[in-house]
Amino acid sequence: MSSIRPEAAKGNTVWVIPDGYIPPQSSGALESHESICVLNIGRQDANLRITVFFEDRDPLECNVTRVSARRTSHIRTASLQADGEFIPLGVPYALIVESDIPIIVQYSRLDTSQPELALMSVMAYPV
Repeated sequence: MSSIRPEAAKGNTVWVIPDGYIPPQSSGALESHESICVLNIGRQDANLRITVFFEDRDPLECNVTRVSARRTSHIRTASLQADGEFIPLGVPYALIVESDIPIIVQYSRLDTSQPELALMSVMAYPV
C-alpha cells in the first residue's frame, strides 16, 4: 500500500458548494450549523478566499482564512463575514472556496430545527 506524501499535495485550488442554508431555529441543546471542512496535506500554509453567493443580493467576498500546513480546519459558515456582514439565517446561499495551494474540501450541515435532527456531509465539487 502506498502512502500519500505531503510534498505531492493532493486536492484542488477551487471548490464549489452549491447548496448552503443555515436553519434559523434549533430545537434542543444542539445548535444548527454548517461547516466547511478543509484538509491541507501540503507542506505550506494554504490561504483561502471564500465567496458567498445569494439568490437576490451581491456576493460576500470573505476575508482570507489560513489553514496551516498538514492540518485541518473546520470553518463555520455563520462566522464568515465581509465588511461586518454575515450570512443571514434561513437564506439559501452557495460558496466558492479558493486556495493558493491544493486542498481538500468537505461540507457538513447539522440541522436541529426539528427534534429528529439531520446530519449531512458531502465532498465539495472540485473545479
